Amino acid sequence: MEGETSKSSITKSLLAVKQQSGKSYSQIAEETGLTNVYVAQLFRRQAQLNPDTSSKLQAAVPNIPVELLHEMMKPPMRSYDPNLIQEPAVYRLNEAVMHFGESIKEIINEEFGDGIMSAIDFYCSVDKVKGVDGKDRVVVTFDGKYLPYSEQKSEHMVSRLQRQ
Repeated sequence: MEGETSKSSITKSLLAVKQQSGKSYSQIAEETGLTNVYVAQLFRRQAQLNPDTSSKLQAAVPNIPVELLHEMMKPPMRSYDPNLIQEPAVYRLNEAVMHFGESIKEIINEEFGDGIMSAIDFYCSVDKVKGVDGKDRVVVTFDGKYLPYSEQKSEHMVSRLQRQ
């Protein structure tokens, strides 16, 4: 498992390679068939690169060293800096989720039942569109699998069944 110092140095190297490529996350995503947010997660060591996708990433970012590709294929230490919330864009995203959270939760319950949206079986993207007024708008899409809560019947509890 990579330590925080190692993760930090690997991330700095990955971001430098990305910057040298001159490509945006969206351009790399287009070339690899991934979402732009997932590409950013890969370069920030917040997601694991699938070996089947590594050749596409290497084609999209040819100056990426093989050693860094191998690092990207290792399970990452998914974490974040607690001070990240002070970044205005991150703060506003958090504020939007907190402000609309109760309503979103109620709609999920109405549409699906008692459950949650997975953040593991999950896709996320950021897109730019023109509003009806002609001004740029940000579209953040959260596309997560629905996970229903289950009734906890003791007869279905495998650990108890094995003790009998």
